Amino acid sequence: MVNWWMVLVLPYLQRQGLLWVLLGKGRLLLFDLGLACHQILVSFFSAKTLLFSPLLNYSVTGYQLSLTSISHFIKTIRHAHRLDHDWLLFSSSKSVPHFPFHLDADGKHWIRDGGSRVKTQKLQDFLSQEWKWNLCEEKMLIAWNSGDLPLHKGVLPPFLYGKGLHNRWLINEALLSDFRFVFDASWAISNLYLNDLGQDFDRTSGDFLGLATGKRFWEVAGNSNLAMLYGSLYFHEQNFSNIFRLFQCGGYYLFINSAKMVVYPLRYKGSSSLGKEVMFKSTREKNTLECIDTIRSTEGAKDCSVKNYLNVSMPISLSLSLEILLSFRADKNKTVVLAVVGYSYKDMLMSWVCRLHHLQISNFLVCALDDDIYEFCVMQGLPIFKYAHLETKISFDNCHFGTECFQKVTKVKSRMVLEILKLGYNVLMSDVDIYWFKNPLPLLSSFGPAVLVAQSDEYKLTGPINLPRRLNSGFYYAHSDAMTIAALEKVVEHAANSNLSEQPSFYDMLCGEGGYNRIDDSRCLEPQTNLTVQFLDRDLFPNGAYKDLWQERNVKEACLMKGCFIIHNNWISGRRKKLERQVPSGLWEYDMSTRMCLQTWHKTKFVYF
Repeated sequence: MVNWWMVLVLPYLQRQGLLWVLLGKGRLLLFDLGLACHQILVSFFSAKTLLFSPLLNYSVTGYQLSLTSISHFIKTIRHAHRLDHDWLLFSSSKSVPHFPFHLDADGKHWIRDGGSRVKTQKLQDFLSQEWKWNLCEEKMLIAWNSGDLPLHKGVLPPFLYGKGLHNRWLINEALLSDFRFVFDASWAISNLYLNDLGQDFDRTSGDFLGLATGKRFWEVAGNSNLAMLYGSLYFHEQNFSNIFRLFQCGGYYLFINSAKMVVYPLRYKGSSSLGKEVMFKSTREKNTLECIDTIRSTEGAKDCSVKNYLNVSMPISLSLSLEILLSFRADKNKTVVLAVVGYSYKDMLMSWVCRLHHLQISNFLVCALDDDIYEFCVMQGLPIFKYAHLETKISFDNCHFGTECFQKVTKVKSRMVLEILKLGYNVLMSDVDIYWFKNPLPLLSSFGPAVLVAQSDEYKLTGPINLPRRLNSGFYYAHSDAMTIAALEKVVEHAANSNLSEQPSFYDMLCGEGGYNRIDDSRCLEPQTNLTVQFLDRDLFPNGAYKDLWQERNVKEACLMKGCFIIHNNWISGRRKKLERQVPSGLWEYDMSTRMCLQTWHKTKFVYF
């Protein structure tokens, strides 16, 4: 199990090009670590957690081929930067089945379990004899230059890192796209890991979700499906035996392509072109041929096909109950943010999710109204569950306000909120056409129990904001308590017997028909349950018609000047019109073409719907 500090530190180690081995029980072994990096990392670890080794240099007996760790990694990158073409390199990891040594209390010497000291040569001999190589293991180091050309021409799938196929997929796409020079640096860079026998995935296991054992096999199946659906790996798997391999021989870096029977030097000074023929001096030919024989003797063991890994017949499903998802996703106050959505709104959902990620809000759940959005969300890695009792087929472009489809779909929202409240969790219900400027949960939860806090749909600038049927059921916060649950039960029952959407039922049941239960200009009091309904300040939570904010030249700036928490993209009918208004406004966080969240350095893309 990877500890929280490893989640923070391992990406740093990757960026620094450092070599490490996870030793289990939360311990990390670092090789060839410089003093500056040492001083940075010791603040994250205890003395018993972080182990250092100054040496992982070993040679293959009988050959001139020398493999080192970080020193050769730096040299390899330095030489690769001299190429006259954008490049991508990868280095497959070598597995060690066990590592029976550990450092002494001072961290200076290697000792066996019995306490006897191990000499450096013994350690080198052990590593050279014990390691095994398998490209299909997916554990590898990948690096590329930040040139003008992309890595590949495809769309990057939302792979789960460490769950298989993502590295092989990336290399396959890079080779097929042919934008960059792709080469294998496995013989130039040492990259070891301890083999974890517990990582074998049994898809027939009764604990496929890994709830009891921690083995989450469904994640592996998800990566397999993504590798089949995206790119060309399933249809055009590239033959790794045909690519160039970089190795060091006698102090020189060489490229070899055994399929083409050619060898090229990689010189450090000046640009190195792959198109130049080579004639070796006689004094180096013997050593070079010995190195080449070593490379060719291991090629068969390195090349493999991923076809068996792509044969996943199981359905795309998490099979996680709502109770389990709630326990995983709720925050420390037992609060979740709920979105209820169908496939037609998948892009708006993803923009909403990206925005929540940007705000570091992770306690959200998605309720799927159809099979298509459910599978889409599973493949995007979203916490999704399916509503099983929908009685209508959701139209892609005709499920907006006023339609029969809209009336039936909206009633699902209040039912799901009520179900979650009964399970003991507070709920912030949010439509996905709402843009969040900042996290509203601290403010909304401060109203306390027995208060339902909701957005006002009133568009008039003056007067009460809680007039009849001005409660917006697309954004409200409900506390899990007896009074709120009893009031929501009345709403759900009334909506079930109505031929309208759920929104009128909210107002009529809580504020009374005609506003009979209003106690001032922004509150109502439901007399039977004693639930207070608080309508939110529209300057902070504006609806789509308030002050014509959506007509501003800079909507974001206008909202931020008011201190807005959110803005609702409502009071406009139809999915297309919503997108046409929101995407060009800059209040959009999702790139539909790459299916990735937009970053600050991206320019907003105008999309035709």
